[in-house]
Amino acid sequence: MSTRKRFGQHFLEPAWVRKLVEVVQPQPGDAFLEIGAGRGALTLALAARVQSLVAIEIDRDLVADLERVVPANVQVVAADFLETDIRALLSTSTAPFRVAGNLPYNISSPILFRLLSLADAGRLLFDATLMLQREVADRLAARPGTADYGVLSVLVQLHATVTRPLVLPPGAFRPPPRVRSAVVHLVFGPPPVPIADAALLERMVRSMFTQRRKTIGNALRDFADAHGCGSGEAAAKTGIDAGRRPETLTLEEIARLAGVFASGSRPDVL
Repeated sequence: MSTRKRFGQHFLEPAWVRKLVEVVQPQPGDAFLEIGAGRGALTLALAARVQSLVAIEIDRDLVADLERVVPANVQVVAADFLETDIRALLSTSTAPFRVAGNLPYNISSPILFRLLSLADAGRLLFDATLMLQREVADRLAARPGTADYGVLSVLVQLHATVTRPLVLPPGAFRPPPRVRSAVVHLVFGPPPVPIADAALLERMVRSMFTQRRKTIGNALRDFADAHGCGSGEAAAKTGIDAGRRPETLTLEEIARLAGVFASGSRPDVL
């Protein structure tokens, strides 16, 4: 069956499926959610080693093929992951699900943010092993002070530990994509630093990194003004040099800075 360009389909070759399963390390009692089951290569490999698997696939032709070959412990769902009530779909299990998937590169970021919202500090989703465009994987794992460190790095690392265990060449897929790919492993859990207001922190991070080449004092000026305090004052209250750039801030510093704005008070009267 030919691939459909609108779905960004690139199917993993058997040798690389085996390598991916080695990275995932499925256990007999695991419950899995697979995003983008495709032709079922990873689906069948996981199904043989786990208790149950929910496989979501948007291409209804592929779903029909999958339903004919999957074992009884697999539920195939014809749906768009971004538009599906995942909590309801996974409500039959009391244990956290594990996630695996070969994400379409054109919508990988929305899927990642959806996973973060579903993970809920590890209560619904335990971990996720995902194939992504290498540049996206680099941003997920990036550390402060590097060019790849930005919104995606911060927001993902606040809710999951990130490792990048495998890099895949274009030849690992059919048809080969025009970019290199990588596997990332996310283990979900509570934030590693105290967060006073998660929604405010996300807005601050997005605002700050849209002007990442500016100093923190300048990059946060509009956001700070909207919250009733100067960006320089807020930075000073937290002991952060307002002359630094956003990409140099650690998670702990970002959380402290957001905490000033979340307080609803001017820094000089806290």
